[in-house]
Amino acid sequence: MAITATDVKKLRDATGAGMMDAKKALTESEGDFEKAIELLRITGLAKAANRSDREASNGIVASSAGSLIHLGAETDFVAKMDEFIRLADEIAEVVATQGAGNLEDALLLPLHDRTVGDAVADLAATSGEKIELKNVATFAEPTVVYLHRRSQDLPPQVGVLVEYSGGDADLVRKVAMQIASQMPQYVTREDIPADVIENERRVAELTAREEGKPDNIIPRVVDGRLNGFYKEVCLVEQPWVLDDKQVVGKVLAAAGVTVTRFARFAAGGK
Repeated sequence: MAITATDVKKLRDATGAGMMDAKKALTESEGDFEKAIELLRITGLAKAANRSDREASNGIVASSAGSLIHLGAETDFVAKMDEFIRLADEIAEVVATQGAGNLEDALLLPLHDRTVGDAVADLAATSGEKIELKNVATFAEPTVVYLHRRSQDLPPQVGVLVEYSGGDADLVRKVAMQIASQMPQYVTREDIPADVIENERRVAELTAREEGKPDNIIPRVVDGRLNGFYKEVCLVEQPWVLDDKQVVGKVLAAAGVTVTRFARFAAGGK
């Protein structure tokens, strides 16, 4: 049967496929619209497999009621597509509703008539980019979320979710903003894995010896550099961005607030 320009446009609008791909799919399916969509999905998913070596390092963050997700894409062009933003919001909502706390569980959650993983794969097929759900966090209430836009023409690309006790949500929101900008990795030094500390200690000692420090002062040099490391990576030991004469831990203690854990996701950079 003859394939018209109207048929091709209808298929392109429904799938996001290129003109020639849409025409070929309609020709091969003898004008059957649903079969043509299936052909394009199969082709798109095959192409998606070939994109495995590409990085979905861009994208956006989204949140819903105690959950935070990072949906990755290759470019900011796709990251600001309505379909991409809508999918991120839907994933955040279903993750919050179902309480999924890790990627594996989140990808298996039902979303409309498919799974989250299938929805992500379908959008990758129609967009022509590698798209993946990169991070998921779900915390017990009370929580505070902070979403930061790097650019006014893009959705939020940095997201912070903080679980806390103590009741001062306004202060915790400021702490979330601190986490977004200062990028701590742990709440306290007790949260740092022993092997990470040991490696930092080893590097500090080797550096001190390379600098020619006398053996008798190397332990003090190592301790000093470890303390500097703690101030950088531990939230409660960082200088408070609103008053660098204080540290975050003292500000929280004075307000009777305890941060139990946090997650920070970033798309398109740190």
